[in-house]
Amino acid sequence: MSIRLLALALAFTTALAAAPQARADPYLADFPYPYPVSRYDFRSQGEDVWMSYMDVAPKTPNGRTIVLLHGKNFCGATWESVIKPLSAAGYRVIVPDQIGFCRSAKPHGYQMSLHQLAANTHALLQSLGIKKPIIMGHSMGGMLAMRYALMYPDDMTALVLANPIGLEDWKAKGVPLATVDELYAGELKTSADTIRGYQRKVYYHGNWRPAYDRWVDMLAGMYQGEGRETVAWAQARASDMILSQPVIYEIDQIKVPTLLLIGERDITAVGRNRASPEDAAKLGNYPVLAREAAKRIPGASLVTFEDLGHSPQVEAPEQFNATLLKSLDVLLGQGPAPAKP
Repeated sequence: MSIRLLALALAFTTALAAAPQARADPYLADFPYPYPVSRYDFRSQGEDVWMSYMDVAPKTPNGRTIVLLHGKNFCGATWESVIKPLSAAGYRVIVPDQIGFCRSAKPHGYQMSLHQLAANTHALLQSLGIKKPIIMGHSMGGMLAMRYALMYPDDMTALVLANPIGLEDWKAKGVPLATVDELYAGELKTSADTIRGYQRKVYYHGNWRPAYDRWVDMLAGMYQGEGRETVAWAQARASDMILSQPVIYEIDQIKVPTLLLIGERDITAVGRNRASPEDAAKLGNYPVLAREAAKRIPGASLVTFEDLGHSPQVEAPEQFNATLLKSLDVLLGQGPAPAKP
């Protein structure tokens, strides 16, 4: 019996050693990004900070640049499946990690605001000599992209929103605000299991594929080991930013050509767990929210994915990319308009 138990213990230990582990680093130093990462150093709010970014040049340029903005639970690397086809189509692709996220600086006392992050992104693009880019944002990056469009309408060509959050004001719909300290306490509980459980339920409508585990490991690694408090504090302030700085009331003022790409099985609603069951059930109705937003943004186009959720570019990359490229041609006046959803 003892020999059998010893053999089982040895097998279990071997399996654990062989299993891929989340990388424990608050700046993702050991996580492989799909393209070389550069660093933009600048001074902001009295501190020396930096933004890490990928700058992917096409082999045959079409003269356009597209900037991909990540969400709160994402990094620039998560755009991996989108960068390659955009580059192949001739776009120069810029993919930054925002201050407070992923490979970029996480200063402890930095005031997190969508306005500040948009200004940082604009400064990065100016440093690279980029004019009139297409700004594309996903999830929180969609909120940021909308703020960017409101701030710099004359310095961009178009706006693309892939399942943006912030198409509703959660507080006005019953979500109580939380202090940064309360949000920080919640962030400290983050693990691979909590990330996976949340994403399976909210992002992928109950489904899970092994390919998604890579992105879970990416996020979970930042919360492990030394530096986890730095990550949790930055993420808590990002949550406060998202909850307390709605953009939805200003979308009527967006002046640039706009495209919404929406997975209709998305149910993302920040702070839903703090709302009453009655209010929570009404949040994150993307089929309705997307159509309401498209009507309010002057001249906006809406393309929907009936069977996809919050991250259509991760869930069905080939379908998403084909739709994105075709829709960009339409948005830029180079192709026929698709049928309305």
